[in-house]
Amino acid sequence: MKTRLLAASAHLVVAATLFGGCTGVSAEAATPAPATAPAYSGPFAQESTLPFHAPDFSTIKDSDYQPALEAGIAAKRAEIEAIADNPAAPTFDNTIVAMDRAGSLLSRVEGVFDQLVSANTNETLDATDTAMSPKREALKDEIYLNGKLFARVKAVHDDAEGQALTGEDAMLLGTTYAKFVHRGAELDAAHKAQLKKMNLRIAALETEFSQKLTAGTDAAAVVFDGKADLAGLSDADIAAAARRAADKGMPGKYVLALINTTQQPALSQLTNRESRRKLFEASVSRTSHGGEFDTTAIVTELATLRAEKARLLGLPDYATFQMYDRMVTAPKKAMEFMTGFVPALGATQSREAAILTEAAAADGIDALQPWDWGYYAEKVRKAKFDLDDAQIKPYFDVWNTLENGVFYAATQTYGITFKRRTDLPVYHQTMRVYEVHDKDGSPLALFYFDPYARPNKQGGAWMTNFVEQSYLLGDKPVVVNTLNITPPSEGQPPLATWDDVTTMFHEFGHALHGMFASQKYPSLSGTNTARDFVEFPSQFNENFATVPSVLQHFAKHYQTGETIPDALMQKIEAAAKWNQGLGFGETLEAAMLDMHWHTLTPEQASQPPMAFEAKVLGGMNAEGLRTDLIPPRYRTPYFRHIWSNGYSAGYYAYIWTEMLAHDGWDWVEKNGGMTRANGDHIRATFLGQGHSKDYSVMYHNFTGHDPELEPMLEARGLTGGK
Repeated sequence: MKTRLLAASAHLVVAATLFGGCTGVSAEAATPAPATAPAYSGPFAQESTLPFHAPDFSTIKDSDYQPALEAGIAAKRAEIEAIADNPAAPTFDNTIVAMDRAGSLLSRVEGVFDQLVSANTNETLDATDTAMSPKREALKDEIYLNGKLFARVKAVHDDAEGQALTGEDAMLLGTTYAKFVHRGAELDAAHKAQLKKMNLRIAALETEFSQKLTAGTDAAAVVFDGKADLAGLSDADIAAAARRAADKGMPGKYVLALINTTQQPALSQLTNRESRRKLFEASVSRTSHGGEFDTTAIVTELATLRAEKARLLGLPDYATFQMYDRMVTAPKKAMEFMTGFVPALGATQSREAAILTEAAAADGIDALQPWDWGYYAEKVRKAKFDLDDAQIKPYFDVWNTLENGVFYAATQTYGITFKRRTDLPVYHQTMRVYEVHDKDGSPLALFYFDPYARPNKQGGAWMTNFVEQSYLLGDKPVVVNTLNITPPSEGQPPLATWDDVTTMFHEFGHALHGMFASQKYPSLSGTNTARDFVEFPSQFNENFATVPSVLQHFAKHYQTGETIPDALMQKIEAAAKWNQGLGFGETLEAAMLDMHWHTLTPEQASQPPMAFEAKVLGGMNAEGLRTDLIPPRYRTPYFRHIWSNGYSAGYYAYIWTEMLAHDGWDWVEKNGGMTRANGDHIRATFLGQGHSKDYSVMYHNFTGHDPELEPMLEARGLTGGK
């Protein structure tokens, strides 16, 4: 494996050799004056000597990240300046490819730091994030608002050489040029200065929002005085609540931690209605009722600044700005797609609300409330399908599900194999690492798995790269999946809910997208795709969880070894179509709320956020959605996806890509199912293609047709069935 340019121990020199061969000019003419960056000799100065250049967590301290980020920024700045100042005529190699090579030190540290500040943060890492996020954003502006650099990019884009490029070369040139224009390269000097100031403030606010939300969610954990308050929870969950309270200095009490979504798992189990109300209200008010963790002022300023930024760039709103490179290219198209679900979904919500109201009335409840929906939906589910999570979880040991389910499906479909590595350091002791081998036996990737929830981890689940694949740089992928499965009590096995199982397959779909990357250029590699395409491989991979041959291989009772009975699995699959009013409704409402926020003018965005949200949800109610009983999956003050995680005007992508996933799986089932031939076809058409082709072309190459909605409606039970 080739290595990237390494930093010398005394100083990092950026010379012409970094940028590769230059077409059509002599080496002497192509060589700019050497550029230097300040001395740096920390743990990221050179690539890790571990396999695949995996991060050596045994040598990295929390205090190492800020100097490494500072040095990485300085080094990349010097590299970019050398490209911009190159006296040779601009070519694809000495300008476009050179830019994709630049920033190796910064990439090394960012890949690790961004994961830790999300998955295992502390005061030192948070302080580093606060200090460095504006500087990292400023570097982007230095690059994309650099007039000399853009002139070179434009010259290559417009000349005959650029126009003649094909394949991945053409895609790299096109995306590079589009990104410059998108980020304001054509603005005049005064407006560039204004944009830089906006971007710095936006970056600082996004970081502040994320930190406040993590801390505020932890602080909003709900305290109960007695065990009776938690009636309905399992003994293990109650013991975990007691242990959590003791850890917080409240022995004898019980604490339920909040997860990131509006609905909380315990709401479907707690028999005490007052306990449900208390938990629900803590969830929806966690960062919106004053105090040090209130995020509403941040939301107002962020929404206003984003709208002002769009106006500065000559666009009607921030959603239009964000969607410039998406598969769905305009806010209007995204809203039309989403509102198309409203009639069927509204009818489903009304039908289910009537059923749940009747069930609640049997308990003397005359008016169903949002904190009742999950409880009675579960009660009806148990009665309707004779199904209980306590029946299900014993069949899904976390590690067995990973190794004999998730990995097994990938081996059978794609021919890849996995070997656990216990010699590689991790950032948390509960993690595991696996070396992945391709179908020909050659090393393909490293895979890290971080499964359990903890107070210093952001909610939800995600995939990221420590190292991204690139033939240009000679790198193979190092991928990590992060989840928030409830950790086991001491002496107990780690058991997963069916939702956890689905999430494991989902995130591994992202991992495969990263591990199968086979691109020359790092910026086009793997998961470096648009928001409304990147969730397609992950949602597509969820389907493998219920393939009978896969299920029989991993769904084993942890005590008896018995395979999950067919009758129980049939109940799980049948029950999946129940409670779509909540399951799909809360996601659709959140996606529409996101789009409403990001189609505002600056003047509209400055209104109080909770008043605006109430207006939007009222409008959805008028259109037929029951937002009074089913609030969005994320309310505005804790909608991390859109205020700090890059999904602004993009949360609809989960629904759009679900459509692609169901339609794509329909193709698989019609063409022989989970076969090696289909696995090779999947990998060749989209899963290993990164952004080397247009998204619609990749999808058409896979299925032979444009996306169709009907398979998703059928899977969701939204085709009119009872």
